[in-house]
Amino acid sequence: MQAVILVGGEGTRLRPLTSGTPKPIVTFVDRPFMGFMLEWLAGHGVEDVIMSCGFLATKVKAVLGDGSAFGVRLRFVEEPEPRGTAGALKYAGELLDERFLMLNGDILTDVDVRAQIAQHQATGAVGTLGLVPVTDPTQYGLVMTGEGGAVTGFLEKPGRDKLEGITEYLISAGIYVLERSVLDRIPPDRNVSIETVIWPQLVGEGLYGYAARGRYWLDIGTPERYLEGTADILLGNVETRVGERLDARGRFLAPDTVERGAIVAGAVIAEEGVRIATGARVVGPTVLGRGVTIGAGAVVERSVVLDGASIAPGAFVADSILSPGVHVGERTVVQGQSVLGKGVVVGADCKLDHGIRVFPGTRLGDGAVRF
Repeated sequence: MQAVILVGGEGTRLRPLTSGTPKPIVTFVDRPFMGFMLEWLAGHGVEDVIMSCGFLATKVKAVLGDGSAFGVRLRFVEEPEPRGTAGALKYAGELLDERFLMLNGDILTDVDVRAQIAQHQATGAVGTLGLVPVTDPTQYGLVMTGEGGAVTGFLEKPGRDKLEGITEYLISAGIYVLERSVLDRIPPDRNVSIETVIWPQLVGEGLYGYAARGRYWLDIGTPERYLEGTADILLGNVETRVGERLDARGRFLAPDTVERGAIVAGAVIAEEGVRIATGARVVGPTVLGRGVTIGAGAVVERSVVLDGASIAPGAFVADSILSPGVHVGERTVVQGQSVLGKGVVVGADCKLDHGIRVFPGTRLGDGAVRF
């Protein structure tokens, strides 16, 4: 089976993690985010993957290579300019088989793609949309289905007054099984949305939905969801290959990581070169990248601290993301889904809270911020 993954966006919702780094190769737990998607696809029999790129495509290629590390053959197509989801698909058309998967490039999932493909074949569909149920439909576009899963229509972010009589709220998971004939409906060399232009054309003409109930699905496009997805991976709420590294407590601690008197509790990954000093405390789910140092008496809770970052004695970091090379000064507090970009230096006695984002290379002096 073949798949095409759309990764042309700039990942603006994840800045400053994506400032200068394309979202597909942002570190997520212990590998580039796209590694999770490729491994998931490989586990469902997908052998050939085409990545439709735009933003900083050369960096994506350099990190992901030919895909062999993830169990797939990986090829790249670069849009000359943004063409929307359908336009990007059309541009990749010469490489596509008679039947293929199309995926949005920002989802973490363990949906059973084989079952979706089987339903597609059984119904003779032109397109089958992977659907997942949600409890609050007001922030999404709902997909309405009828007998046998045939799509009957769409409701874009409906108000409560539009939901009467709907017993299950199904949204698109960004996982589609398509026949090549769909490409014939997409005009060439134009910016076209597959969601708002092509799907409505196919209602009543072979468009079906596959409801992936009981499986994990998350769009990791925001810092909040990045942290949520990290926790779910460490806690085993989603099936990934990270689980192969973890012990029965959900941990991987590289040798000589924890000094005598330091405390590590819960699901924690601490990579090679991590040093957790005497009196420091790390509470999971937390990821500590290579070469991270945590000073005496410092506390790190439910956070991601990437390669080479340092947290000074007495500092407190919770529910936040620290990019590579960040330094947090003594007694400084970083919490509340704050995100610090690559190489940020925060002096002593600062407080960063309420989702503050500090962009790469910024230097904040002692006591400079009490947010």
